[in-house]
Amino acid sequence: MTLNRQQRRMLQRSGDVDGEGNPVAQRRQAPAAPRPEERAGARQFLREVRQELKKVAWPSRETTIKYSIVVLANVVVLTALMAGLDWVFSEFVIRLFSA
Repeated sequence: MTLNRQQRRMLQRSGDVDGEGNPVAQRRQAPAAPRPEERAGARQFLREVRQELKKVAWPSRETTIKYSIVVLANVVVLTALMAGLDWVFSEFVIRLFSA
């Protein structure tokens, strides 16, 4: 492996290579045994949920109404567009195969 001086010095400090830049064989440590995680009770879970919900920046009523109207208008427009395209393609297929 060819290394420049800076890379070799950095890897020597970390113990990954020897003085000549050759890799040092190191034994890998066995992974630690997983510890069983404690489960929180229902009360603690609900308490933490309440604490997190208090941190949320909730939108005002006016903002929620405006966003709801925008979403509903988009749903109506896209539904009409899809229905129109469906009708056009179905008419095309019917005329194509009726001849």
